[in-house]
Amino acid sequence: MELMNQLEQMFFDNGMEKGLEQGRKEGAVALLEQQLAHRFGQLPQTVRNKLAKASVDQLTAWAVALPAAQSLKQLFK
Repeated sequence: MELMNQLEQMFFDNGMEKGLEQGRKEGAVALLEQQLAHRFGQLPQTVRNKLAKASVDQLTAWAVALPAAQSLKQLFK
Protein backbone atom coordinates (compact mmCIF):
# COMPACT_ATOMS: atom_id res chain seq x y z
CA MET A 1 0.00 0.00 0.00
CA GLU A 2 1.31 3.41 -0.99
CA LEU A 3 1.39 5.82 1.96
CA MET A 4 1.37 8.98 -0.15
CA ASN A 5 0.38 9.63 -3.72
CA GLN A 6 2.65 11.74 -5.92
CA LEU A 7 0.83 14.99 -5.18
CA GLU A 8 1.01 14.42 -1.42
CA GLN A 9 4.70 13.53 -1.74
CA MET A 10 5.35 16.75 -3.69
CA PHE A 11 3.68 18.86 -0.98
CA PHE A 12 5.53 16.95 1.74
CA ASP A 13 8.90 17.43 0.02
CA ASN A 14 8.18 21.12 -0.58
CA GLY A 15 7.24 21.63 3.06
CA MET A 16 10.36 19.81 4.25
CA GLU A 17 12.58 21.94 2.01
CA LYS A 18 10.97 25.16 3.25
CA GLY A 19 11.38 23.99 6.84
CA LEU A 20 15.05 23.20 6.31
CA GLU A 21 15.63 26.57 4.65
CA GLN A 22 13.90 28.36 7.53
CA GLY A 23 16.04 26.43 10.00
CA ARG A 24 19.22 27.38 8.15
CA LYS A 25 18.17 31.02 8.16
CA GLU A 26 17.31 31.03 11.87
CA GLY A 27 20.66 29.40 12.66
CA ALA A 28 22.55 31.94 10.53
CA VAL A 29 20.72 34.85 12.20
CA ALA A 30 21.43 33.50 15.70
CA LEU A 31 25.12 32.94 14.97
CA LEU A 32 25.61 36.31 13.31
CA GLU A 33 23.78 38.09 16.17
CA GLN A 34 26.13 36.41 18.67
CA GLN A 35 29.21 37.33 16.65
CA LEU A 36 28.08 40.94 16.23
CA ALA A 37 27.20 41.33 19.91
CA HIS A 38 30.55 39.86 20.92
CA ARG A 39 32.38 42.27 18.64
CA PHE A 40 30.33 45.46 18.98
CA GLY A 41 28.28 45.05 22.17
CA GLN A 42 24.52 45.05 22.55
CA LEU A 43 22.81 45.27 19.17
CA PRO A 44 20.24 47.95 18.41
CA GLN A 45 16.77 46.73 17.50
CA THR A 46 17.25 48.13 13.98
CA VAL A 47 20.14 45.72 13.43
CA ARG A 48 18.14 42.78 14.81
CA ASN A 49 15.28 43.68 12.46
CA LYS A 50 17.65 43.89 9.50
CA LEU A 51 19.04 40.46 10.31
CA ALA A 52 15.56 38.95 10.67
CA LYS A 53 14.49 40.26 7.26
CA ALA A 54 17.68 39.30 5.41
CA SER A 55 18.10 36.37 3.05
CA VAL A 56 20.55 33.57 3.80
CA ASP A 57 22.80 34.93 1.04
CA GLN A 58 22.83 38.40 2.63
CA LEU A 59 23.52 36.95 6.08
CA THR A 60 26.43 35.00 4.61
CA ALA A 61 27.81 38.14 2.96
CA TRP A 62 27.70 40.03 6.26
CA ALA A 63 29.36 37.12 8.07
CA VAL A 64 32.17 37.10 5.51
CA ALA A 65 32.60 40.90 5.79
CA LEU A 66 32.49 40.92 9.61
CA PRO A 67 36.23 40.37 10.29
CA ALA A 68 37.17 43.48 8.29
CA ALA A 69 34.35 45.69 9.60
CA GLN A 70 35.28 48.41 12.07
CA SER A 71 31.67 49.20 13.04
CA LEU A 72 28.09 48.08 12.57
CA LYS A 73 27.55 51.07 10.30
CA GLN A 74 30.41 50.00 8.06
CA LEU A 75 29.18 46.41 7.93
CA PHE A 76 25.62 47.33 6.97
CA LYS A 77 26.33 50.15 4.52
